[in-house]
Amino acid sequence: MNKKQGFRLGVYIFKDAEVIDYTAPYGVFSVARRFDPELDVFLVADAMKPIQTQAGLTVHPNYSFNDMPDLDAFLIPGGFGTRQETNNKRLHQYIRSLPETALLTSVCTGSWIYGRMGLLDGIPATNRKEPDHLEATDMGKVPIDRLAEIAPACKISRARIVDTGRMITAGGIASGMEMGFHLLRRAGYDETFISEVARVMEYKVAYDNYKDDIEYFEC
Repeated sequence: MNKKQGFRLGVYIFKDAEVIDYTAPYGVFSVARRFDPELDVFLVADAMKPIQTQAGLTVHPNYSFNDMPDLDAFLIPGGFGTRQETNNKRLHQYIRSLPETALLTSVCTGSWIYGRMGLLDGIPATNRKEPDHLEATDMGKVPIDRLAEIAPACKISRARIVDTGRMITAGGIASGMEMGFHLLRRAGYDETFISEVARVMEYKVAYDNYKDDIEYFEC
């Protein structure tokens, strides 16, 4: 695969987004920029105003939907806020307006949104497999099982990363790290480059453990 010059990752941010879901891939790109400054990562929101994500961490987006920034991949994190974002028509419209060349990616329950839009029909996708305390009770449901309800035509996978071409989904919260590394792979960076980024992040052992936990599917 040829390396894409100036690969740009746009990370969607919304109220009650899970912190690690969006900061892990952002952090991978941040470190990778030390080796290739042409890489870019930024936050996209519905509007240009501060967004309070989970645990009260407030961030400022770089762009709004109206700005339509150029990007090579769009990432939706999970978090409690996805319960509302799943039916956010403005978000759906924005996603559908992106060029066909833009990768559509998610971490954890972010895949619910693509599922609601019908974009996971007939292809595999993954989600978080470990329930929190509420999800483990009779009142809750494991997120990956909820995905199966939202998108019954989706082929549920338990892989850490599922890559179907344009659509790429990652499993639970910390799998945002693997999503970041995999997007470098999709941008055309070789294994030596990615492994070196993981080493600098002191994540090399975990990277080596997870790097092959990827399900590929050709549509």
